[in-house]
Amino acid sequence: MEILKTRHYSKKKQYLISVSLVMVSAILCFLSVDIIGFRAVALILLLVVSLNAILFDIFPVMLSALLSALIWNFFFIPPILTFHIGSPEDALMFFMYFVIASINAVLTYKIREYDKKRRDEEEKANAIKLYNTLLNSLSHELRTPIATIIGAIDTINDGGNKLTDVNRKVLYSEIETAGTRLNRQVENLLSMSRLEAGFIKPKEDWCDLNELIFTTIKRNKENLLNHSIVFTPNEELPLFKLDIGLLEQVVHNIIHNAVQHTPKGSLIKIEAKHAENSCEVIISDNGGGFPIDKMEAVFNKFYRLNNNIGGTGLGLSIVKGFTEAMNGTIHLQNKTNGGAKFTIKIPAETTTIEAYGNQ
Repeated sequence: MEILKTRHYSKKKQYLISVSLVMVSAILCFLSVDIIGFRAVALILLLVVSLNAILFDIFPVMLSALLSALIWNFFFIPPILTFHIGSPEDALMFFMYFVIASINAVLTYKIREYDKKRRDEEEKANAIKLYNTLLNSLSHELRTPIATIIGAIDTINDGGNKLTDVNRKVLYSEIETAGTRLNRQVENLLSMSRLEAGFIKPKEDWCDLNELIFTTIKRNKENLLNHSIVFTPNEELPLFKLDIGLLEQVVHNIIHNAVQHTPKGSLIKIEAKHAENSCEVIISDNGGGFPIDKMEAVFNKFYRLNNNIGGTGLGLSIVKGFTEAMNGTIHLQNKTNGGAKFTIKIPAETTTIEAYGNQ
């Protein structure tokens, strides 16, 4: 919480603010004491001490508790403007006020420290869990293509002239496929690192959305050998000013995810639209869709719907992160006739091709 940043203030600043809060509250109470009565002032000052206990360290809070007790005694408990207390009842009230204010300050501080310790332990546990998940994913997803590349190269080196051109071509193809897979995993890890560090800053430029989608389909060409993809360019689309690289990665990851999680022969459909100063890209398939109770979880880091399918579980998390970095939204739903549908909506300035050519 932003308000709790006060705990990181210097000691001098904490003392100054906590004392100032007590003083300002006391002045306001002094001006209205005839209306609220001096006993109600104790409750108000106690509330201020409680607020200080939430905001600051223990010693500034204890000082504000002592100061508020002395102020209440001197300015509010009859006879006023003296530390003398006129009745045993008021003396007991003063003593109880000081004790309650001090206990409140100490207990609030202890509770806050306990909460901080618990949060630190939870963060540590989550970090260990994240590390283990990452390690388990990478131990397979990086080791497998590396082993494939090393094995193919060893076969080529050991085979020498014994290998036929067909065999050598197959081995080269395996190396290329493994290299592409390895590059994709490294790109995903780097992208996630940039998202976690907050380094994603959109670099906007004029973009032909139809061309961007065609380029992305070409990137997935080998993955689409067992799938059909349909995209009819929308000739009425204007140019959009947005981050071309980020949007291309978003579309690429969703297509790749559809290829991984739909049966062979499935149809992937892409639509591009212009609506309300935004561009929309809709990607759908006719596979099995997503379980209703897993719809939100699919965008979590390292989440994999089916553990038998490869991948680190970063693809859709990056999709969501990149989309939000462009101030956009992504919506996932299951189609009524089967399959999943992703709708990406990104606000963007537009212009016609003619107007762009005259710039």
